[in-house]
Amino acid sequence: MSKLKLLPLGGMGGVTQNMYVYQYENEILLVDCGIGFPDMYMPGVDTLIPDINYVLEQLERGVKIVGMVLSHGHDDHIGALPYLLGDLPNFPIYGSPLTAGFARDRLADKKLDREIQVVDGKQTIKVSEHFSFKLITMTHSVPDTRHVVIETPVGRIYHGSDFKLDKHPVDGILSDMEEAKKVAEDGILLALIDSLRVEQDTWTRSESEVGPVLEKEMTNVKGKILVTLMSSHLHRIQQVINACEKLGRQVVFVGRSVEQNVTSANLLKKLHIPLGLQVDKNHINEVPDSRLCVIIAGSQGQEGSSLVRAVYGEHRIIQITPEDKVIFSANVIPGNEINYYAAIDELSANKVDVVYPEINSGVHSSGHASCPEQREMVDALGAKYLMPIGGADRHRALFRKLVASPAGYDDNHILLPKTGEVLGIDASGVQIVDEVFLNAKAVDGLGIGDVGPVVLSDRLSLSKAGIIVLVLPRIAGRFELADMQVVSRGFVFMKEADEVVAFIKEKTAEIIGEEKSNIKEDELKKKIERRLAKRLYKVIQREPMIVPVIMEL
Repeated sequence: MSKLKLLPLGGMGGVTQNMYVYQYENEILLVDCGIGFPDMYMPGVDTLIPDINYVLEQLERGVKIVGMVLSHGHDDHIGALPYLLGDLPNFPIYGSPLTAGFARDRLADKKLDREIQVVDGKQTIKVSEHFSFKLITMTHSVPDTRHVVIETPVGRIYHGSDFKLDKHPVDGILSDMEEAKKVAEDGILLALIDSLRVEQDTWTRSESEVGPVLEKEMTNVKGKILVTLMSSHLHRIQQVINACEKLGRQVVFVGRSVEQNVTSANLLKKLHIPLGLQVDKNHINEVPDSRLCVIIAGSQGQEGSSLVRAVYGEHRIIQITPEDKVIFSANVIPGNEINYYAAIDELSANKVDVVYPEINSGVHSSGHASCPEQREMVDALGAKYLMPIGGADRHRALFRKLVASPAGYDDNHILLPKTGEVLGIDASGVQIVDEVFLNAKAVDGLGIGDVGPVVLSDRLSLSKAGIIVLVLPRIAGRFELADMQVVSRGFVFMKEADEVVAFIKEKTAEIIGEEKSNIKEDELKKKIERRLAKRLYKVIQREPMIVPVIMEL
């Protein structure tokens, strides 16, 4: 019997870019298709998408994608759909009602027409000869979250992505642990479990506990209230709406993502807005600030978001005054700290009352299971093998120590593959059967994959030390170095740096003078860049980007 191959295309040790390949012989089943978020070392990059070259190579060998299952509606699980589906053949895509709705919205944004099949219930879906699946309801920070139980020729796989075991969810729909235990009765070969909050040793607070805290913070505010949160967090949005109804405020939604998600949720009856409570954002001036609440996108301080434009006085509709109150009902995502706190600092400097989780932890609750919840899930499933997912390397290591080992799993039954390692799984064991180089693709404006390591390195150099452009006139093959021009940006203020400019001209002339007259132009430029950079660093301890330009006269 062949082995089942498992490869996380978004890599391991990261939280985002969730996309998993399950392959048996000539069939591939995909789970999720999410984006990643660039860090401070990727200037100008909008998003990251998984590297699907492995899948494309398999397709060339006659392997077929038989389907894709979406676990829930967060962008780190569905956001890469419009970027990647155009490079892949048609195949069925499955998701719960809200997940399917959000996925359709993402595809419509890019004018991509692909059907998403809604799976609403506990039925088993036969996908192909080798794969079938069923969905199990879980609570998380977006409704309609599901775990995926995959039936394969080698055994049952439990794909347990993001979840929490909320005992008092806002919509009353509990995680279906009874169904999970029922599945476990027939045996689970491998369980993949969300490990992100393994560092927390107390049960994750119920989402329903956030509503009363928000209502208290919204009481006795003279001006308008702005609440910023994750745009997909419909349970949080519902609780803000409930507070507005109680406090006599009308609600307006501002920001493309939150407006789009609210529209989809309304159509699917996943959100209840009392008649007359919602105000169109274009009629916001018709409501007194004292009776207004704005639910606005941009909770991470993203550049260009509606919140950030409002914070800096650049929004055409929303102006924030000292009588207003801004509530950040979201924790900062690692990597976004600079933008997140910059927005809070700007509001504070303008004497606006700002509330965020560090000063009132009750305004936010995580959507992820903590260590004791993860233990409960592991105990309920009783899988032969465990594989922590959805967390950084420190979370995976702690999962082994705090969750798996106390449950009786030894190191041979806890899978911690490195990025690019392909696991081969069957009833006899798990081995690394292949290793694939994975390189996430950067989305930069309209370009996908155009920005590579060299471009990012250049951008970082520019941001750190600036640029020097050397304009070198040449007449009939002879350099006129007396007319050399030095142009700088982000390096030094040239009008006050005569000595530096003179040094640059002198050393450039020396370098050119040392070279043969028949040297190729590209080679000469490289030598100027390299040698001038070394000499400059010795003098000023900085490494600006150097761009020689030869001007034929």
